[in-house]
Amino acid sequence: MTQDEFAALLARMTAAATQGDGAAFAACFTEDAIYHDYIYGDHTGRADIAHMMDGLFHRDASDYHWDMFDPVVNGDLGYAWSLSTFVSKVPDFAGRRVVIDGMSRFELRDGLIADYRESVNGGVAMVQLGVAPERMAKVLGRWATALKADPATIAYLEDI
Repeated sequence: MTQDEFAALLARMTAAATQGDGAAFAACFTEDAIYHDYIYGDHTGRADIAHMMDGLFHRDASDYHWDMFDPVVNGDLGYAWSLSTFVSKVPDFAGRRVVIDGMSRFELRDGLIADYRESVNGGVAMVQLGVAPERMAKVLGRWATALKADPATIAYLEDI
């Protein structure tokens, strides 16, 4: 995939996400793609990825915007920095605007995304929402446990 093709794919993906068009969003992914979301977990296949966008993201957020910057691609692997913002519709946090920055990793196949992972400082988002410190500690603890259980992390730790 060329740099221009990758940038165009990301533009289509984020435009669909911003518009809440789950089908167009999922069309940016392979049939068997896995989307690893730091809040909603893993979603596999286009139908599940579309549901994540329509049934979860836009259920919980309004005025959602997502943009990717500085995309870089090397064969079947791409990266980009992102900014996103939304207004929470979750009852405990309704009306609060959040802005998040992150790094995204894309495994690419046949011009589409086969595996998506993101690295986001969710603690910054939780502070903006006004999440209680005790609840933040529980969430961050779950994320730390998941990181340590990830096969890539285990392999990394075994090699050092």
